[in-house]
Amino acid sequence: MIINKFQGKTEAEAIEKAKKEMGMDVVIMNIRTIKPKGMFGALKKATYEVTAAKEETEQTMSANAFHSPLKAHEQINFTADEPIQVPSFKRREEEEAARKADVFEQVLKESRPDTNGIEERLDNLQNMIQNRFSKDTYEDDEEEEDLEIEKKEKIKAGGAENFHFVKMLYKTLLGNDVSEIYANQILDELGNVMKAGNNVDYILSNVYQKLILKFGQPKPIDLSGSKPKVVFIIGPTGVGKTTTIAKIASKYKLEQGKKVAFLTADTYRIAATEQLRTYANILDEPFTIIYSMEEMNQAIENLEEFDLVLVDTAGFSHKNEAQREDIKELIESVDEKYDKSVYLVLSATTKYKDLLDIIDIYRAIANYKIIFTKLDETSTYGNLLNVRLYSEAELSYITNGQNVPDDIEIFDTQKIVKNLLGGK
Repeated sequence: MIINKFQGKTEAEAIEKAKKEMGMDVVIMNIRTIKPKGMFGALKKATYEVTAAKEETEQTMSANAFHSPLKAHEQINFTADEPIQVPSFKRREEEEAARKADVFEQVLKESRPDTNGIEERLDNLQNMIQNRFSKDTYEDDEEEEDLEIEKKEKIKAGGAENFHFVKMLYKTLLGNDVSEIYANQILDELGNVMKAGNNVDYILSNVYQKLILKFGQPKPIDLSGSKPKVVFIIGPTGVGKTTTIAKIASKYKLEQGKKVAFLTADTYRIAATEQLRTYANILDEPFTIIYSMEEMNQAIENLEEFDLVLVDTAGFSHKNEAQREDIKELIESVDEKYDKSVYLVLSATTKYKDLLDIIDIYRAIANYKIIFTKLDETSTYGNLLNVRLYSEAELSYITNGQNVPDDIEIFDTQKIVKNLLGGK
């Protein structure tokens, strides 16, 4: 939903403004009184502010929104640069029939291990809201008794709306393929926020910031160290390793004027070798095939004046332990005097369970950062969060098409978080 605020001299006027601008189906989420301040405030009338929400039909972000030039992400802004839009909800009595089929209600009814305790946690949140307004939380000042009662009643009403809003956010995360385990964690972390009686805007902002922190700051290739920077690109077959290498090389040469060289240890797929050779010829940069570990350091030594050496490796089945050991030994064979890093390429379209297997397999090979490919082939990005939290590996780039060098960019945390919350 899209959330806006409207002010009026009376509650009715503020609500009328909301309906006029956002439509008659607008949901009134909160009403608060704004008392004038200053020396003459007592002589002025109070105004009213209405928080209203409206359902949006578009709930997914176009993959084209990711298209932007490669740029350095030196810091993350924890404030959304535009309103976050999330799916709307209606009051319980207005949607009882539809809610029976909702994904969230189905999750509550199922007894899968990942969802055990969800209903209890939600009940605890609701109890927190109710207990928050007990008599013990207010001073026994008779002169302010009426005002405190009014205050408690208004916050109670807002607390009920917040409770339903949190349930809606949970359903939105599940709908975007966020693992139930991590959606549950996010729900648990909202306990103190709900207990404090904060409004919907604050809760949404809190979730947004928590997700930003969970993703962390992206870590693209850093060329500030000694030359040459040796970067191994690893990953299963079919995720787009070779094309990703071409995109990275093109960006660094064409946009930053860096000297880039290509090595390939993927002698299993002749087509991949020839594809990388073609990219190297187009960029007029050297290309070398590595047939053994002994050749690796000699090849790097021949490229000492280059800024970046990109090494393509063979994809392999998780059952092929021999190939896995070959790649591990190849990476470990690089002399310690060279600045080396490893990037694991994963497809955003791969099933979550398969991603977990891939992460575990490649964790045994080397410490790595992650590149996600094929974001243009999926409309849900929950696996990006799942992989980040499960692997604890830093994220770096995403790709969203086959065009070289355009369809690549540094991981844009804010865009991904907005999408996970149902935004555009």
